[in-house]
Amino acid sequence: MVSRLNPYLNFPGTAREAMEFYQRVFGGELAVNTYGEYGEPGEYADRIMHAQLETPSGFTLMGADTPPGVAYRAGDTITVSLSGDDADELRGYWERLSEGGTVSVPLEKQMWGDEFGACVDRFGVPWMVNISQGA
Repeated sequence: MVSRLNPYLNFPGTAREAMEFYQRVFGGELAVNTYGEYGEPGEYADRIMHAQLETPSGFTLMGADTPPGVAYRAGDTITVSLSGDDADELRGYWERLSEGGTVSVPLEKQMWGDEFGACVDRFGVPWMVNISQGA
């Protein structure tokens, strides 16, 4: 897989409804994972940790409900996501994007098996980098 650049939308508990709406608009395959699938109990268990819509036109749209403890702020609901399996390329992007910025999640192996990191670059743009570890 080549590296991809695509939008990542955040929602205040309405991610499933929104992503199903986008699926009706654009068509394609929607994959959804909940916080509960990764061990989050209680009210967040059914909320969306990650959703990914792959459309017939080649668009990729990702989204999630804001995680526990993170405030939803309308207007701050989009992040740029870089993903793929070219670890060297993606780590290079990460290093340059996070330099002079603020890292909220260090680029490291996560519970779903991939390397993942999140930062806000020095210009205030939020980024996520996910390095796929394959199947």
